[in-house]
Amino acid sequence: MADRALNEDFDQFVVVRTSKLDWQASPSPNVWRKRLDLSGPVESGRVTSVVKYEPDSAFHSHPHPDGEEIFVLSGIFSDEHGDYPAGSYLLNPAGFEHAPFSRGGCVLFVKLRQYPGDDRTKVAVNTVLEDWQERAPGFKGLTLYSEAPNPETVSLVRLENGAELKVLPEAPGAEMFILDGQCDDGQAVYRTGDWLRWPTQNIRTFKVLEPMTAYLKTGHFPQ
Repeated sequence: MADRALNEDFDQFVVVRTSKLDWQASPSPNVWRKRLDLSGPVESGRVTSVVKYEPDSAFHSHPHPDGEEIFVLSGIFSDEHGDYPAGSYLLNPAGFEHAPFSRGGCVLFVKLRQYPGDDRTKVAVNTVLEDWQERAPGFKGLTLYSEAPNPETVSLVRLENGAELKVLPEAPGAEMFILDGQCDDGQAVYRTGDWLRWPTQNIRTFKVLEPMTAYLKTGHFPQ
């Protein structure tokens, strides 16, 4: 059984190299997970995970108190509301209920119980079909979720070799999941599948060593 506390301290810089973690069982016999952070009860706490559905695997219908966020890394994820191929981003707000499954198998990046409140809009975006905006030379971004008065912003970022990524301290806290490529912050090299989380008062600059695409979330740390 997993620990009840995993990477709970938001004042620490955290790196999890998910490619080195073993898959662990979930309540469904054909769904596996790698937990990156966890706070609260093992099966109903706030958690960030990489989740793998084997072909023809499913969960019974269930609600999502405090919301759910999903990015489809590979395969096709489905529920009674639709089919979501690799590159799809979903934010299901508090009170949402579904019965997820995958016919051919899929791998997901998942965050649970991190979107409280009744004022959030449901989001479903196929990022492969979206137009990315140039934010700086060699740096493009795609905003996935930003909705006042809620504090967090979720984006995908795409950077060319030699470009730099810096998150400013006015956005309290940041986390990044590297979907492809690699970067260096002067202390270590981070590669595809690495998950990082850091307090933004400790400013870090990431220089891209190999064209990189990453999930980036900011503004969501406790105040």
